[in-house]
Amino acid sequence: MLAQFRPAIDLLSGTARVIRDVGALHPIGPRGLARLPLQAARFGASPALAGAAAALRFPARIAVVDEKGAVTFAELEARAAAQATALRGLLNGEARLGVLCRNHRGFVEAVLAGSRLGHDVVLLNTDFSGPQLGPVLAAEGVGVLVHDAEFADAVAASGYDGARVIAWHDGPADAPTLDDLAAGPAEPLVAPRTGRIVLLTSGTTGPPKGAAHSFGPSALLAQGLGHLLRVPLRSGEPILIAPPLFHGLGFTYLAVALGLGSPLVLRRRFDPADVLKTLDRRAVAVLVAVPLMLSRLLETPARRRPQALRVVLSGGAALHPGLARRFTERFGDVLYNAYGASETGWAAIATPADLRAAPGTVGRPTFGTTARVLGPDGRDVPAGEVGTLHLDAGLDFGGYTGGGDKNRIDGLLDTGDLAHLDAEGRIFIDGRADDMIVSGGENVFPGEVEDLLEAHPSVAEVAVSGVEDAEFGQRLAAWVVPVAGADVTSDMLKAHVRARLARYKVPRDVHFVTELPRTTTGKVKHAVLQDR
Repeated sequence: MLAQFRPAIDLLSGTARVIRDVGALHPIGPRGLARLPLQAARFGASPALAGAAAALRFPARIAVVDEKGAVTFAELEARAAAQATALRGLLNGEARLGVLCRNHRGFVEAVLAGSRLGHDVVLLNTDFSGPQLGPVLAAEGVGVLVHDAEFADAVAASGYDGARVIAWHDGPADAPTLDDLAAGPAEPLVAPRTGRIVLLTSGTTGPPKGAAHSFGPSALLAQGLGHLLRVPLRSGEPILIAPPLFHGLGFTYLAVALGLGSPLVLRRRFDPADVLKTLDRRAVAVLVAVPLMLSRLLETPARRRPQALRVVLSGGAALHPGLARRFTERFGDVLYNAYGASETGWAAIATPADLRAAPGTVGRPTFGTTARVLGPDGRDVPAGEVGTLHLDAGLDFGGYTGGGDKNRIDGLLDTGDLAHLDAEGRIFIDGRADDMIVSGGENVFPGEVEDLLEAHPSVAEVAVSGVEDAEFGQRLAAWVVPVAGADVTSDMLKAHVRARLARYKVPRDVHFVTELPRTTTGKVKHAVLQDR
């Protein structure tokens, strides 16, 4: 039983030690030492505090491994402290630090340096074009932008004219670099407050919005302890994060790695063959990925299962039951499925046992999370019936940075996701409320049809959506990526659905495509599909 709590004990004891030993850190002066316990109690924890704790406890342990090699926790802390000193003169007033970087040490350094100063740090989507990037930078009040050199054209096209710092670059840089900032002195700093991390919503149903979070005691308990009690992580074991660090899934495990003192293995781009080799070469114990990445790993030949791999955490998009089954058959009982949102944080996790017993589930609510499935009248619906999922996962979400908020019932946030519970209290996500299709007066949840089609042996990927219909209001359409070499027709797939679901759930249109348009976290862009 004690082993189950060991990761949480390690994390809490490490935080206690940094409060005790923080005077050993040169960049934090005496006033900072005296005020740190008060700041932590008043404002909550920050990435900078987690980085300082790891540097004190494990100075010689590898913190980050990327294409440039390895950096220890002590080196990472020293670089972030010097960078924060240099940035102090650039970040005026309430200006925010924007981070537009791929997965590498520069992303981690920028987040640690910005939060060390007490400024909010905005994590930006590397897929943004210039016209998309400009309004976000303006709306979020970004005063200094740290970006990779490859995004220089997008930054120029955005109209942004503030201070810039270059992170990753392969040639000469047209602005100061993080390396330049790290070469300067690290002066004692006292932050006026604990800065927040601003995560942008995916933007699949509209323009991306900023959801800012500060991590107080209740959030740390619910998000940190709740997660560690469900997923068996161990301090010091390497963690490979494949999804973008700017996404909630990636950033959560960046924080977990700092908190546990675990080496963070990063690659700027996802390449399944390279990931499989890296899992072996770096003895990676934990892989974090979105379902699309799991699918790509299954398509890649490998001599054997990576020996050190104990945990594969899937999140960011729906994990179809067929994909979970195929992944488990090849990699063993290592798969966990996490559910959450930018506004709520992580709220439910399915263990391998859950996925065996109830394929398609996102699991039970984590420790400290309240989850209810409510009907239109605001009352709980019976197990098996679909309603809207409402959550309190411990994060203090005070609305979007640009204004607006989520609806609440009894203090629980409306996620906008349709869901149902089984008799064991496990949660199943049936789709977005605004994705529900009403065809001829019947409600259809696309996720149910997608799961069924994805289980067909000739289907590699599928997306189901509603399109306008003069007779029925809407009709069901499916976009299918067939398995290479498969001889499959639309009539075959319709018959497959008709034999297992009600007649009105059979897609009237089946389109065969070579790929599905997706976001960087694997979510299907349904609007793009329907424009094709």
